[in-house]
Amino acid sequence: MRKYQPYHSLVVWRVAHEFVLESYKCTEKFPRQEIFGLVSQFRRAVVSIVTNLVEGHGRRGKKECLFFTSISVGSLRECNYLIELSSDLKFLTPEETEKLQDLSARTGYLLNQYIEGVKKREDKNNDQNHTKSAPSAP
Repeated sequence: MRKYQPYHSLVVWRVAHEFVLESYKCTEKFPRQEIFGLVSQFRRAVVSIVTNLVEGHGRRGKKECLFFTSISVGSLRECNYLIELSSDLKFLTPEETEKLQDLSARTGYLLNQYIEGVKKREDKNNDQNHTKSAPSAP
């Protein structure tokens, strides 16, 4: 049994983790000559979505969290192209393509919701800090 980690409570982590697992499953049957090319690139990109989300979630500062989460978004966009390419090369079945596109879209939606939540918390903290530190009128 695996130990609970704070990021396990994030819905975005659960969906992104499912995206990683499904991507690994789908790329297992890619042509052998793609093992160091497309397979490796796809797997690195999809894992990057989750690892940067987890790293950002573990950071104390909101700016750091947003920085790492923005890397996750970039990796997600990379995966979207790699799904398209893999489908065009007939390495993915139409069903696999649809499933990966669905997981990608769900992950993207949840990443955007997560980012908006972090931004709101940051804005709220900044507003409070400005109110507290504003000089008093003469």
